[in-house]
Amino acid sequence: MFRVEWVKALRRWRTYLLAAALGGVPFLIVVAVKLSTPTPEASADAPPFLLQLVHNGLFAPLTGLALVQPFFLSLAVGLFAGDAIAGEAQGGTLRYLLVRPVGRARLLAAKYCAAMTMIGVLLLGVIASGAFFGGIAFGFRALPTLSGTTLSVVEASFRILGAGVYILLAASGIVAIGMFMSTLTDSGPGAIVATVILAMASQILDQIPNLHVIHPYLPTHNWLAFVGLFRFPIDWSGMRGGLLVSVVYTVVFLGAALIAFGRKDVVA
Repeated sequence: MFRVEWVKALRRWRTYLLAAALGGVPFLIVVAVKLSTPTPEASADAPPFLLQLVHNGLFAPLTGLALVQPFFLSLAVGLFAGDAIAGEAQGGTLRYLLVRPVGRARLLAAKYCAAMTMIGVLLLGVIASGAFFGGIAFGFRALPTLSGTTLSVVEASFRILGAGVYILLAASGIVAIGMFMSTLTDSGPGAIVATVILAMASQILDQIPNLHVIHPYLPTHNWLAFVGLFRFPIDWSGMRGGLLVSVVYTVVFLGAALIAFGRKDVVA
């Protein structure tokens, strides 16, 4: 089932368009910084690590990861999770999938794992694109941390990969929500839009100071906590909180998706 889901994703143009969009973000960052070096005054609201990019190409993948999170990551989750079940129902193929000796729980698990894997591959593409273009434009050297220490190129590379892994795991809760939304409707676009809206709404609510009480419980609250990997010592607090919330959302909404899917009347 997992292999089948991968083949389906690789046959869709939207997968390649999304991959090109995400991989293009670091490229555009590098070109923009190369053509016009940002100043501290002009970059007050810039993403993390942008100002340091001109001194070290290793900051390109980190800046790319920070930039794709608000919109492109939410879009990727919507496309791969929101469309997982609803898209099959809309296309009339869900019934035939279930006719085969494949239980609904197994199908749901395969869809979830495939969605997570595709998102992971896209994040890896962002890192690879940033490293490639950042290295060409600015070169690689020891990476200064936010605490004033430095990391070797090798150690920094592993931490950058760790940041990608954290972002993927932190998004698992939203992926589970997307799977749940996908079991509630037979409209693929509807489930995609609903998932993206929920992810974006969570990020908007997270920016409203008056709602600080609910911030720790939002599924996107600690998406940028990976910056803790670039402190000395590593700041695990934000990442622990982000992963804990993601685990809770994943368990709750995958369970809800299984219940909803088990009760779903597949007639076409």
